[in-house]
Amino acid sequence: MGVGVSSMDNWARKLRKEREGKPVSGAPLSTEQRKIKELEKRVKHLEMEKDILKKASALLMSDSMRGLR
Repeated sequence: MGVGVSSMDNWARKLRKEREGKPVSGAPLSTEQRKIKELEKRVKHLEMEKDILKKASALLMSDSMRGLR
């Protein structure tokens, strides 16, 4: 096939890592993997926004409670 031994070895190692679920360097291989990565990034961003809003509302509530005392 004209493929070097080191190239085949490298591909085999990457395939083993993928099948074990370990992260592999380089771009994701399939569209599903790209979509999963994109969704994970979006979830992380939304969780960060939620935490910010939660802290802001707690701060506003504590300020309003101080005004009532």
